[in-house]
Amino acid sequence: MSNPRSSPDSWNCMLPGPPSRNNFGSSDLSSHDLLAFPSGSSVSVVDTRSMQLVSAIPVPPPSSPSSSSTAPSLSPFVTSVRWIPLPLNRDLLSTEPSSSHLLLAAGDRQGRIALLDFRLKTAVMWFETDSKLGIQDLCWVQARPDFYFLVAINGPSTISIFNTLTGRCVWKYDASPEFFSCLRRDPLDSRHICALGLKGFLLSIMILGESESNFVIKDFQIRTDCSELNKLERDASDVSTSPASALFPLYMARLAFSPQWRHILFITFPKELIVFDLQYETTLFTATLPRGCGKFIEVLLDLNNEWMYCAHLDGKLSTWRRKPGEQVYTMNSMEELMPSLGTSVPSPSVLAVLLSQSNSILQNIAKTNAPSSTYLDKDPDNPFDFCDKSFMVSETHLIFISDDGKLWNWILTAEGKPHTQKDDKKSDLVNDENPESLIGISANSIIPSKSCLSSSSFNPENIILKMSLVGQLQLLSSTVTTLAIPIPSLMSTLARGGNHPAVAVPLVALGTQNGNIDVIDVCANAVASSLSVHNGTVKGLRWLGNSKLVSFSYTQVNEKAGGFINKLVVTCLRSGLHRNFRVLQKPERAPVRALRASSSGRYLVILLRDAPVEVWAMTKNPTMLRSLALPFTVLEWTLPTVPRPVQNASARQSSSSSKEQKADEASIPTKLPSSDSKDSGTEGHHDDTSESFAFALVNGALGVFEVQGRRIRDFRPKWPSSSFISSDGLITAMAYRLPHVVMGDRIGNIRWWDVTTGQSSYFNTHRDGIRRIKFSPFVPGDHSRGRIAVLFYDNTFSVFDLDSPDPLANSLLQPQSPGTLVLELDWLPLRTDKNDPLVLCIAGADSSFRLFEINVNGKRVGYVPQPKTLKERFRPVPLCCPVLLPTPHALALRMILQLGVKRSWFDTCSTIIEKRPHLIQETPSSTEDLRTYMIDLPSLGDPVVPEMLLKVLEPYRKEGCILDDERSTMYATVLNNGYAMRLAYAAALFGETSEALFWLQLPLALNHLINKLLKKPPTKDPVAVSIPEADETSVLTSLSSKKYSTEEMRRDTLQSHGHLKLITFDQEELREIACERISWHKKLEGEEAIQNRVHELVSVGNLEAAVSLLLSTPPESSYFYVNALRAVALSSAISRSLHELAVKVVAANMVRADRSLSGTHLLCAVGRYQEACSQLQDAGCWTDAATLASSHLNGSDYARVLQRWAGQVLRSEHNIWRALILYVAAGSLQEALAVLREAQLPDTAAMFILACREIHAELLSKLDNTDDESNSSIHDKVLHLPGLDPQNEDVIAVGEYFGQYQRKLVHLCMDSQPFSD
Repeated sequence: MSNPRSSPDSWNCMLPGPPSRNNFGSSDLSSHDLLAFPSGSSVSVVDTRSMQLVSAIPVPPPSSPSSSSTAPSLSPFVTSVRWIPLPLNRDLLSTEPSSSHLLLAAGDRQGRIALLDFRLKTAVMWFETDSKLGIQDLCWVQARPDFYFLVAINGPSTISIFNTLTGRCVWKYDASPEFFSCLRRDPLDSRHICALGLKGFLLSIMILGESESNFVIKDFQIRTDCSELNKLERDASDVSTSPASALFPLYMARLAFSPQWRHILFITFPKELIVFDLQYETTLFTATLPRGCGKFIEVLLDLNNEWMYCAHLDGKLSTWRRKPGEQVYTMNSMEELMPSLGTSVPSPSVLAVLLSQSNSILQNIAKTNAPSSTYLDKDPDNPFDFCDKSFMVSETHLIFISDDGKLWNWILTAEGKPHTQKDDKKSDLVNDENPESLIGISANSIIPSKSCLSSSSFNPENIILKMSLVGQLQLLSSTVTTLAIPIPSLMSTLARGGNHPAVAVPLVALGTQNGNIDVIDVCANAVASSLSVHNGTVKGLRWLGNSKLVSFSYTQVNEKAGGFINKLVVTCLRSGLHRNFRVLQKPERAPVRALRASSSGRYLVILLRDAPVEVWAMTKNPTMLRSLALPFTVLEWTLPTVPRPVQNASARQSSSSSKEQKADEASIPTKLPSSDSKDSGTEGHHDDTSESFAFALVNGALGVFEVQGRRIRDFRPKWPSSSFISSDGLITAMAYRLPHVVMGDRIGNIRWWDVTTGQSSYFNTHRDGIRRIKFSPFVPGDHSRGRIAVLFYDNTFSVFDLDSPDPLANSLLQPQSPGTLVLELDWLPLRTDKNDPLVLCIAGADSSFRLFEINVNGKRVGYVPQPKTLKERFRPVPLCCPVLLPTPHALALRMILQLGVKRSWFDTCSTIIEKRPHLIQETPSSTEDLRTYMIDLPSLGDPVVPEMLLKVLEPYRKEGCILDDERSTMYATVLNNGYAMRLAYAAALFGETSEALFWLQLPLALNHLINKLLKKPPTKDPVAVSIPEADETSVLTSLSSKKYSTEEMRRDTLQSHGHLKLITFDQEELREIACERISWHKKLEGEEAIQNRVHELVSVGNLEAAVSLLLSTPPESSYFYVNALRAVALSSAISRSLHELAVKVVAANMVRADRSLSGTHLLCAVGRYQEACSQLQDAGCWTDAATLASSHLNGSDYARVLQRWAGQVLRSEHNIWRALILYVAAGSLQEALAVLREAQLPDTAAMFILACREIHAELLSKLDNTDDESNSSIHDKVLHLPGLDPQNEDVIAVGEYFGQYQRKLVHLCMDSQPFSD
C-alpha cells in the first residue's frame, strides 16, 4: 500500500490465540456477517466479508474465593458463544440509542455465562449459575417481541433457561443418562427450540409465555447406533459433570431446522444422516456415512435451494440434493475444505463450518430485480447465443475454521445449463450482458460474467457445484512459546545496502508450539506472515536487525547413547527463505538453552545447558568466533545507546543511603547517574562498531565482555562494592543498556549497577523470583531512563522506575491482564516523542498476544484508561460493516439507503480517488448541495434531513467504510426499482431477514388485494406482456417484467426463492405446498400417520382419496369407528354410490372418543368451510386453516381467515413481518399501519406508506393501459388504498411522527463522534 501507515490512536489491543477442541468447536455467524468464535479464554469477532479481525474480547477470570489469595486467577476456556437475535433499535423517541443488537452470550468450561457488550468489550451481566458444570451450548428463544430467554446446556444432560433481565435460572430439565450435544432455534418460529443428545434423545421446547407453566415440552427418541458411544462412555471418566464435547471431542450430533418446511429437522450422528418430521414424530429419510468420508460433524442448509451441506471430520464437505416430491436426499458432490497444498502434516482439524445467511437474502433481491424479459432481444437460433454457456444458479458462502488459527472463506457456486425448449428460454433466461442481472460484481466473485437464474430454470441433473477459495484470515497458529521484538542499533544497516541505519519496524515475532514463527504487524493488529520453520516447539527466537530472525528448537534422541539434536535456523522475512547453520552430524550432549543476539544483528551468543557458550558472527555464512567455558546463568547484550542530556556533574552526585543495604555499605545514589564528560571519554576507548554484553556466573560474579570483529575482550567496567554481590540469590534475569546493568535474582531482589562509575543499589520486590527484565524505550526529553518491566516466575509482571526515590512504592503491578499468565514480555520500540505512550507487548499463556499502554504521569508510572479510539487502525481493506457504526449513524445510513442515494456518492471515497481516479465521474465539493445525490425527496418527513444525514456520513464515505464494491453495485441494481426493493436491501444489509422478505412480498400482496377489490380471480394462464422499446432503466422499472405479472411468475418465485414461501398468502402457493408435503407421507404406516394423511387430503379437497384411506382401516383398529363415520359423511359429498358403499362398512355402537379435528371434516362434508377454518384456528392449526381456506374460500371469507391468522402470528409468534404481509393480503392496511406504530417503528411506518403508494400507482398505471371499456369504473374502485388515504388521520399522524424521528436522529448523529472499529 502506497500510503504511509499511521500509528493507531490507542495501542490497547489483543490478538487471540487459535481456537482448539477445548473450545468445543463453538461459533456463531450473525446475520450481519460478523463471526464470533472462542479462542482460548477470549471471544474473537471477525468480519467475514473482508476477512479481518474486528475485535477480541477477553472473558475475565472467576473471582478468587479468598480475598487474601495473591495467586493469579486464570480464565477458563470459552466453550459456547451466541449473538443475540435483536435488530437495530430504532425507537429513538422513547429510549436512548443502545448497542443491544451487538450483545453476545458466552459460556465457559466452569459453567459461567456472561453477556458481553461488543462496544465496551466487557461483560455487562453474569448469569446466576449454581454449578461448575461446563457449558456445552447456548441458544436464544423468544418470549415476547422485545425479550429473549437464554437456554444453556450445563454439563452432560442438564438444560437451563435463564431470564436475561434478572440473570436467574427459571427452569431446568435433566435428561440423564443422555449427553446433550447441541441446541438450535427454529428459524420459522423463534419461540421453539430443540436439543439433541448423542443417544438420539430429542427435546422440543415451545415458549408460550414468560412463566414456567407456559413452557410446552415434548420429547422424542430417534433410533441410532450407539455402540461406539457406549464403548467411549465406559472408557471415559467424570461422565456425570463434564459436557459431551469434553468427554467425546470427536463424537458429535448436530441438528438443523429446515428453513423452508415447518416441522422438518435434519440430524447428523457420526455415521448417520436423518430427516425427521416433528409433526408426525417419525423419520422420513436415513442415510449412512458415505464410504471414504470422515464422521459427520455439522449439517447446514441452503436458504434458497433445497440443498444440504454436511461437514466431515476429515475436512471434507458433502453436498446433498432433495429429490422432487419427497424428503429423500442423494449425495451430489464431495469437496475438500482444506487444500492439500500448503498445509502442514498432519493436517489441521476442522472445528466449525458455517453458512452465510445475508448473502442468500441479497441474492433473492438481485433475482427479483433481474429483468427476466430481456431474452426477447436474443436470437434463439444464434449459435453463439449465451444459452450454450453455464449460468450461475446461486452462490453460497461457507466459513470454515481450523485449529491452526486459519479461517477459510469459500464460495460454493451452483452452475447449470437451462432447458433447451424455447418456451423455457422465454420465461427464464436473463440477459448476460445486462449488469443488473448479476448477483453482484465483486473481487470475490469467481465468475462475474455469469448470469444468475432461478433453479427452476434448470434440470437438477445438469447443475454442477463448484467450490472456490476467495479469502483467508490467519490468526496465531499455535500456542505461543516465545516472543522477540526488533531493536536495531545505529550499526545495523538496511538489508538492501547503503549507509542508512535500519529503523525499528512495527513487527513482533512469536515462536509457537507447532514450529511456526508468526510475525505480527502491531499497527494492523494482524498476522503479517506465518512461517513454518521447525518441526517441533520453537524454544528461542531473536531478531537479527529488522529483517532476519534466528530461532532454535531441539529434539531428544531416544537411542542408547542419548543426546539432543539442536536445530538453529536463520529466516529472512523479505524472501521467506530459511537457512540452517551449526549443523552437526551427531547428537550433542547438551541442548541449546537460549539465544542472545546483539542489537545490530552481527553477533549471536548460543547458550547451551551445562556446556560452553558459543559466540557467532552472523555473516552470510555464520561463523563461530569463540567458545567461552564459563558457568553463565544469564547473559544480555547492551541495548542501542541513546543520547543523554548534558548535566552538571555535581548535581548528579547526590546520594542517599538505602534502607536495605548493609551497615558497612557506603551511601549509593538511588537514581541512575548519567556519565559526565570524563565518563564519556571512558566509553570512547572502544570502536563504534564494537558491542558488549553483560553476564552473571553461577557464583554470583558479574562481568562485561566486548566484541569487535573477531576479538572478544574484557570491557573493564568499574566494579561495585563487594557487598553488592549477594550470595543468597542466584541471578536469573538481566538487562543491559550502557552504562547500566539491572539484575534480578531468584528471591525477588532487583539490583542495578553503573559500569562506568561503579555506583549501585538494590531493593526487594517481595515477590517470587525474577525471570525477565526489560528496559523501556528512551527518547530525548524523558524524565527517567530507569523504567523497567519485570516478569516474575509466577507469570505476573510489574513496571518499576529505578530513578524514583522509592521504586517499590511507585511500581505498577500488572495493570491490565487479569485472567491470563504472562509468558514473555518486551517493550515496543516505536516511541519517537516523549509524549508517546510506553507500549508493552505480552505473550500470554492463553496463546494471546496483547499490547498495553503504560502512561507516565509526572514521575509516577501508572495505567491511565484511554478513551475509545475514534479512527480505526490501519487496515489493508476498509471495514465495511454498517452495523458496527454508532447506532445513530447506522440508522442514518439505513434511512439514506431507503430513500435512495445515487451510486456516485459511494464512488467518491478517498481510497478510490487515490487508486482509481480514472473511474471517478464526479466528486462532491464542500459547497455542493448534497441533496443532489438523492434520487428523490420523499413526500413524508423533513426534506432537509437527507442532506444533514449525508454530511454526518461524510467521514465514513471518505474512508470507504460504508459499502464495498459488490454491495454498492447490487444497491445500484435496486436503486430505481422502487421503495420496496430499496427497503428490502436496507433490511438485508442490516441483518433483518424477516423484514427484507416482507418488502419483497409486499408488491405481490398488494396485487392480491387489488384483484380482490376488483373481484378478479387469480390468473391461471400466462399473460403475454408486451415490452416497449425503451432504455435499460425503463426496462428495470417496468412492473410487468419483474414482479406482478402471472401465476407462472409466482410459481417461479416459490421455487427459486425458497424461504419466501414461508410467508406466502397466495391460494395456489398454499395448495402447492400442501400437495408437496402429502407426497412425502404416502409410504408412512401406522394409525397416527393415517389420521394426519386424511387431514391433509381433506384440506386440499381430495375427498375421494380421503374416503378410500378411511375405509382401509382394519376393524381391530381403535380408529375404525371414527374413520367409518367420517368416511360416510365425506362420501355423501361426493356421490350417492360412494355414500352407499361407505354406509355398508359402518358399525353400530360407536362410543369411542373422537379427535378434535374430526368435526372439521364433518363441516367440510356439508360445505361449511368458514366454520371449519374457525374450528381449525381454535385448535391451533393455523397453517391448516389457511390451506383449507385457499381450497374452498374466496374474497372476504378468505380475507377473514388471513386477518385472524395475522393476529395470531403477531401476538403469539411475535413475528411482526409475517403478520404484516398477512394483514396486507387481507386488505387490512390500517391494522398493518397500527402494528408498525405500536412497535415504535416510525421510520418503517412512513416507508410502508410510501412503498404502498408507489406500488399502487404502478398497478393503476397498468390498469390504465388496458383497452377495457369498463376501465374507468374499475379505476374508481381502487383509486385509493383502504386505510392509507392521504386524508386519513393515522396517515397524517405517521407523517408527523416520522418528522420528529428524523429531527431526533439528526441531533443524535451530531452528538456522536464517528468511528468504525
